[in-house]
Amino acid sequence: MSYRSFVTEGPVHILGAGLSGLSAAIILAKSGVEVHVHEIRKDSGARFDGDFQGLENWTSRRDFFDEMRDWGLDPDEFKSDSFSIVDLAHPDDVITNPITDGVAFRVVERGTDHHCIDQGFKRMARAAGVEIHYGSKRSPEDCQIIAAGPKDSSAIAFGEVFHTDHPNHVTFQLNDKLAPGAYSYLIIIDGVGLICTCLWRKQRKSSRYLNETIAWYEEKYELNRRPIKRVGGKGDFSIPEKYVHEGRYYVGEAGGLQDFMWGFGMRYAITSGVLAGKAILGECDYEDEVKDRLLPLIKVSATNRFLMNRIGDRGFKMVANHWMRDQKRKGDGLEFMRWVYRPGFFRRMIWPIARFGMLRNKVMGDGRRVLRMPFRGALKRDVWEPSQRASEIGEQWKAIQGGGGGVSFSDSDA
Repeated sequence: MSYRSFVTEGPVHILGAGLSGLSAAIILAKSGVEVHVHEIRKDSGARFDGDFQGLENWTSRRDFFDEMRDWGLDPDEFKSDSFSIVDLAHPDDVITNPITDGVAFRVVERGTDHHCIDQGFKRMARAAGVEIHYGSKRSPEDCQIIAAGPKDSSAIAFGEVFHTDHPNHVTFQLNDKLAPGAYSYLIIIDGVGLICTCLWRKQRKSSRYLNETIAWYEEKYELNRRPIKRVGGKGDFSIPEKYVHEGRYYVGEAGGLQDFMWGFGMRYAITSGVLAGKAILGECDYEDEVKDRLLPLIKVSATNRFLMNRIGDRGFKMVANHWMRDQKRKGDGLEFMRWVYRPGFFRRMIWPIARFGMLRNKVMGDGRRVLRMPFRGALKRDVWEPSQRASEIGEQWKAIQGGGGGVSFSDSDA
């Protein structure tokens, strides 16, 4: 079967040298297409400043690295650490252990160092013959694939990177106080740790959440923490009416292809980039593929996010307990995560309510219509006084920052 391609001759121009843009570029260049990628920043991964991120392995029965190899992408080009067990911290500080025999997720580093996933994709792209133009401000109207990052904020994350003596480890915590409406996590890889809290409700003096989160993890784990820098980022969550607009393919975050529930986006980004490249080559219909393969997962994650925004710590505790009961019954903690993302009767019933209650219609500057999740306001329970240790951690960071400590976000209310 052949599919209509919007690009039949001449070079393909891609806006954005992140994972989605470079994935599309690699697919095209390996088929002999002349490809130019335009990135406003000085390098791929510069936006993330050495952040650790998770590459999930539960939205498909197939290992994602096997999928990548089938597409001609080489996961050995970047460093990754696989995990089959994590600490799950309940809101009441009980810690249990979801575990699987396979790979639940992999941790990769984002950034400009040689081992980072962004640099691995850049090397693959250049090896395929892609021309990458850094510091380029090419207009979206002159590009066939749009792979730019978020413009607005639906949620934000703050984290601290530090040296530690603790062995490699991941903790995922559900706690509505430390991470309003969301979660925090600890990742340690080869002597470097990241403690991060995610805020799905807008707050003043938001750095207090990170300080309090660090204090919690210090109490639970022997970290011998030596701060390096603080990092942060925003996520913009939306569902567009169409993924192809005026002849342009929208991939990754630019196409709203993000996980509303946990914020995982790399698998969607890479997959959507590959699909866009194949669509330009006439091998598939991008709109149909995204709506068949990715949109159902995104709708489920949005429905889950709608519920999580409202349940608080009591609901988080119920989720954690159900996860452990499900693992005991099935013998595999990964099955719960697969169930969480499986479209079913209940979630299909909730979706219209979630859509009406959480998403708002918006017309983007380029004319696209989207359903966007705005940054929710704070609740009364978000007002609390920091602990003594959290205040000390805040003062510690001020001293480190005054001595040249790096920060990748601004928090004017901190």
